[in-house]
Amino acid sequence: MTPTSGTPDTPTRGTPGDRAVTRLALARHGETVWHAENRYAGGHSDIDLTERGRQQAVALAAWSREYEPEVVVSSPVRRAVETATPSAAAVGVPLHVVDELREVDFGVAEGHTLDELARADPDMVRRFRADPVAHPFPGSESPADAALRSARALRAIAGQYPGRRVLVVAHNTLLRLGLCTLLGVPVKNYRSTFPRLDNAKVSEITISADRQQTASLLSMNSRLCVRSQ
Repeated sequence: MTPTSGTPDTPTRGTPGDRAVTRLALARHGETVWHAENRYAGGHSDIDLTERGRQQAVALAAWSREYEPEVVVSSPVRRAVETATPSAAAVGVPLHVVDELREVDFGVAEGHTLDELARADPDMVRRFRADPVAHPFPGSESPADAALRSARALRAIAGQYPGRRVLVVAHNTLLRLGLCTLLGVPVKNYRSTFPRLDNAKVSEITISADRQQTASLLSMNSRLCVRSQ
């Protein structure tokens, strides 16, 4: 299946009564070599999935057959596309790639573990742990900017597919930042509020395209979300 870029096509189904909110099933990509070692891998690092990561993509596709998302969207980063592709194939829909879902750039942290960084520069890591928004890694994308990018992308998907079920495959930090913005949680607390999104597991929210409305969190790190009938 060939991924398509940009905003998904305008939906043709749905009824007026169910068009207010969209259910987004947010999944982190499968495990990579770097993530198996807990290394930072940003949006411009092209890291292979491990065998376990490929198996996780297959498991997510099996979940998709049960959940039946009507739209499947992915980050443009290869590890996300390779995780999302089996799910799109499983439900017979095209895979839509949205560039704004690319992972955060981690600057000097790229390719390193937090322990390695702490040994090299303990003050930098201490400041980051205290407030990652005020003290991001040098050379990294601003977490505040990334949070807005993530939230805007997810709102745009909700606006394009109101009342639908959408599977979104993206990245650990980007999705956590976006969740904070959408749920009204201070972005500086993203690491404590959402310690991690597990590889190829699902966290589900309901969300409106209206920026004045707060999203609702339905589940976190769940393999199978039971949709309402």
